[in-house]
Amino acid sequence: MADINLMCQRIYCLCEMGMLPFEPLPSSVARSPVDISLAAAIVISSEFLLRDIKIRTGLLSVSGELYAQSKGEVNVYSYRQPDLIKPILDEFTAKTGIKVNFLYADKGLEERIRIEGDNSPADVLLSTDVYALENLENVGLSDEVTDKKLLARVPENMRDPDGHWLALTKRARVLYISKERVKKSDINSYLDLAAPRFKGKICMRPGSHLYNLGLFSAMNAHYGKAKTEEWLKGLRANLARKPAGNDRAQAKAVMEGLCDIALGNSYYYGLMTYNEKEPEQKKWAAAVEPVFPSGEFGTHMNISGFALVRTAPNKANALKLLEFLLSDKAQQDYADLNYEFPAVPGVKYGKKVSVLFPQKFKEDILNPIDVARGVPDALKTVNRLEFDN
Repeated sequence: MADINLMCQRIYCLCEMGMLPFEPLPSSVARSPVDISLAAAIVISSEFLLRDIKIRTGLLSVSGELYAQSKGEVNVYSYRQPDLIKPILDEFTAKTGIKVNFLYADKGLEERIRIEGDNSPADVLLSTDVYALENLENVGLSDEVTDKKLLARVPENMRDPDGHWLALTKRARVLYISKERVKKSDINSYLDLAAPRFKGKICMRPGSHLYNLGLFSAMNAHYGKAKTEEWLKGLRANLARKPAGNDRAQAKAVMEGLCDIALGNSYYYGLMTYNEKEPEQKKWAAAVEPVFPSGEFGTHMNISGFALVRTAPNKANALKLLEFLLSDKAQQDYADLNYEFPAVPGVKYGKKVSVLFPQKFKEDILNPIDVARGVPDALKTVNRLEFDN
């Protein structure tokens, strides 16, 4: 029975990777890994199973290794939505002939890789922030990238010291200021957010959200916990309303006159500016101007990144994908597609990012890994201060 369950779990992984067809499961079917795997196996016809698995994986029997190394494929688990990475992956396939099998999820990919164990098909984890990459390393499921040429493409503060992950793009935690009511010269650093002159003029999403916890963690690293806590008290006192909504909701609040200054990630400004599906968001973007704090340590940064899975069955192809993603053209295209900034120094901004953010700005050089490790302490402070209440 154990062998059957293992086989079924492998089959289910192939189905989700798009390498085997399957029908949607009824809502009544239990969703435990074994139940899902068995149900997925049941809906695959035995005729197809025996014929197509042999064709696609070169197996002699279904009890063999389903994830043997394939010279022409690489399996990517991704937190980046398909439409925001697929064009880049398609370019990689066109250039190298290596097929990319893509699996997207908005959570739980590290746990999935852990459960799959040595039989996981995952070669690569693509993350939209440093936290998932750090999690993968902490549970011993990432492998070191040792190629010196690849490591040299990314600054030391934008990669794991041991090569367990590397940044692909960067994003900034900026200030959305009202074009009508605030001058850029009025605010120069995050510390200014606690200034008495801005009482009742600031909006933000909950302080317990990772985007803000990352900033608070960076503040702890630069100023110490005592000064950061006093700053948080001042920031809370300056809020125009209880922290709520997402980053885009803060830009809308500025447009509506509920506040004059808001915290938001830089790429949301692009998502609003070029939003054709919800064009009303263009008005939100038009009402604000993104300010990159230059005082003290500069602008807080986060990353999207790449991690090599320790059990990768197609490790050579995974490294070829990394090499491609760190090339100048892919860096420019990938960053522009997501309204982010290239991680490789010297790469010019794409057309959209150049228009959105023409100014140069001072980046915080703190390694995102240090930010991630300081998040638990930042959360404790937020909770103790009842910041979001």
